Amino acid sequence: MELYHGSSVIVEKPILVPQQRTLDFGRGFYTTLYKEQAIVFAQKVGARRESEKSFVSVYDVAALETLKCELAVLEFPSPDYDWLNFIFENRNGSYAGKEYDIVFGPVANDVIYRTFIAYEDGILTKDETISRLKVKKLYNQMTFCTEVALSYLKYTGNFEA
Repeated sequence: MELYHGSSVIVEKPILVPQQRTLDFGRGFYTTLYKEQAIVFAQKVGARRESEKSFVSVYDVAALETLKCELAVLEFPSPDYDWLNFIFENRNGSYAGKEYDIVFGPVANDVIYRTFIAYEDGILTKDETISRLKVKKLYNQMTFCTEVALSYLKYTGNFEA
């Protein structure tokens, strides 16, 4: 399957770098199945880093079912309570559960983060939060969390976003 990673630089050899902020699925190398999602993210990263150019790096990787047989994979098929709890704990830095090689599941667009903030602030219940998220367009993200997982990615090229 083909995966995309948006950035202000071309990433031929993905590495795990320390994160300065908390992310949905924790520390890892984030990719997506959606080219358009990677393009938008590349442009945002480029703007944030004041880069003149932005790029989408492209990778080939085995099918998810194959990866599940060989690695510790956590999959969230849809936004549910487990997904919400996992993201909430990663974003606030309290996740202390099992470590996975790969985490795959929905990612909310920027508008959705307001819903997460309302949930984090206790304004929305879990049910209200899930209900609001299900009516929005959710993309996906596949996060490679270990060096072993990264070894499964095969760089195939890039294009300017």
